Amino acid sequence: MPKITDGPSAQANLVLKAEARGLNFFYGAFQALKGINMPIYDKKVTALIGPSGCGKSTYLRCFNRMHDLYPGNRYEGEIRLHPDNTNLLNPQVDPIEVRMRISMVFQKPNPFPKSIYENVAYGLRVRGVRGVANIDEKVEQALRGAALWDEVKDRLNDLAFNLSGGQQQRMCIARALATEPEILLFDEPTSALDPIATASIEELIADLKHKVTILIVTHNMQQAARVSDFTAYMYLGEMIEFDATDTIFIKPKNKATEDYITGRFG
Repeated sequence: MPKITDGPSAQANLVLKAEARGLNFFYGAFQALKGINMPIYDKKVTALIGPSGCGKSTYLRCFNRMHDLYPGNRYEGEIRLHPDNTNLLNPQVDPIEVRMRISMVFQKPNPFPKSIYENVAYGLRVRGVRGVANIDEKVEQALRGAALWDEVKDRLNDLAFNLSGGQQQRMCIARALATEPEILLFDEPTSALDPIATASIEELIADLKHKVTILIVTHNMQQAARVSDFTAYMYLGEMIEFDATDTIFIKPKNKATEDYITGRFG
C-alpha cells in the first residue's frame, strides 16, 4: 500500500494545534496503527475517512488516551499538543488532564442518569470548579455553544433521557464543551440520528470550529465533504493521504484515495 501523500496543498494562515509523529498502536500483539504522521490545524475541522476496520476510531481515541482504560494496549511514537509541545502519550502525563483538554463525543448519545444540568456540570465538578453561580454560568455557556439552551433552559432539572436523540447528542456536545477543551473529538456523531438531527449537528460543527479544533471520524463521505476543512484517508492502519478536503475529493494525488472516493474500492 502506498505511503501518505504530502499535503495539504495550501498551508497559508494555518496554525498547528497537534501532530502525530511516528504513531504506532497495538491491541496486544496486533498492530492497529502503523507509523501515522499527521498535522491537526487549529480551529479547523479534520475528517478521518476509510473503510471499516482501517483504524480511524483507534487513531481518534489515542488523542484522549481512551485506550489506557483497557489492559494490553500500547502506544509508540508521539502526539504533540501545541503551543506547549506536550507529548500526550508520555506516561508521565495524566490521562484525566488530557481528557479535560481533549473532549470526546461518541457514536451514540450517552447521557448520564442525571439531570440535564448535572450532565453538563459533570466535567466541571471533576475538574474542581466550585461556586453555584460559576457553574451555572459555565453550564449555560456550554448549552448555548451546543445550540441547546433555548430548548432546555426551563427544564434543566429534567432527566437527560427525556430529551430526543438529537437533543441528547447536542447535550453530550455541551458536556464536552463545558471544560473548554482545546480539541473536540467526534466518533461518527450522527450515525444514530435521523436526517434532520444530523443536519443540526453538522450546522453545529460548522459553528464550533470557530472556537475549538475538531477531529471527526465519519463513514459518510458526503458528510466529510460538507463539514471538514481537511481530510485524511486511512487504510489498514496506515495514513494514505492527507490534504485539504477539496483536494482529496476533487483531485486526490494517490490512486488508492481516488479508488475509495469514487467507490471502486471499499
